[in-house]
Amino acid sequence: MTHLTSTPGIGKRLLSLIYEVLLLTAVALLAGSVAAELAQAAGAATPRMITQMAVALTTAGYFAWQWHRGGQTLAMKTWRIRVETTAGARLSLPRALLRVILSAIGYGLLGITVLWALLDRDRQFLHDRLAGTRLVRAV
Repeated sequence: MTHLTSTPGIGKRLLSLIYEVLLLTAVALLAGSVAAELAQAAGAATPRMITQMAVALTTAGYFAWQWHRGGQTLAMKTWRIRVETTAGARLSLPRALLRVILSAIGYGLLGITVLWALLDRDRQFLHDRLAGTRLVRAV
């Protein structure tokens, strides 16, 4: 049984993000190579775009499914972090997908989501505020 407490520190969340990137590199390479081979075999006019879409969809699907299923990815389990709704419930699949999209935008805009966490009263990321989610410590 998992007991949830306060918000994990920003350092711990960023270390978890670095671990996430390392894990996803392997997933992206696999998804990209499979998509590239399939696109080339099918004679697609734009194999690069198909490959990029496959990698993006695989990445989004991984996060959305893990957050919906148990509130944690492998990196989050390692660092004992969990995502939940602001009411403390498990994320629905649409909410998890919304969080994926908002976090991609927030990190893509020069990390504005991280800067927001430094100013936020609960130290939550901007994408968590907008998606109605929060990160908590999983002890």
